[in-house]
Amino acid sequence: MAADLGGPQISALLESVPGIRNVLRSPVADAMVNMIRAAGQLRPFAYAEADELIQYAVRRGLIGATEGEQVLADVRGAESEARRRARAEKKAAGKQGRKGAQRSGTGRTPASRKAAQRKPIKKAAAKPAKKHR
Repeated sequence: MAADLGGPQISALLESVPGIRNVLRSPVADAMVNMIRAAGQLRPFAYAEADELIQYAVRRGLIGATEGEQVLADVRGAESEARRRARAEKKAAGKQGRKGAQRSGTGRTPASRKAAQRKPIKKAAAKPAKKHR
């Protein structure tokens, strides 16, 4: 039969075996830590971690199942809206970047700059040296 481990034995085990703390750690604890980091903008938001926390709260009776589903739906909607907005901003920034590049420089249009570049440059004819008498 396996013996039950008490608090001191578990603490000693966690200290003696490197990496075991991460294996035995609760997924809820990981989700809490990662969500706090996401709130502090130290890492990206992960929907799966929000789902884990909502499930934990529902299991413990902290919130109702319908409220949990509503929160997750709100988060998904906000996440997809943020992605849509980011794509639109990136697209607009790309267009502005191209327009800004066309207008930079001498103030000429791209067509007139190309035409100016195509004109041959005339070199001044070498003048013969004057002879002194």
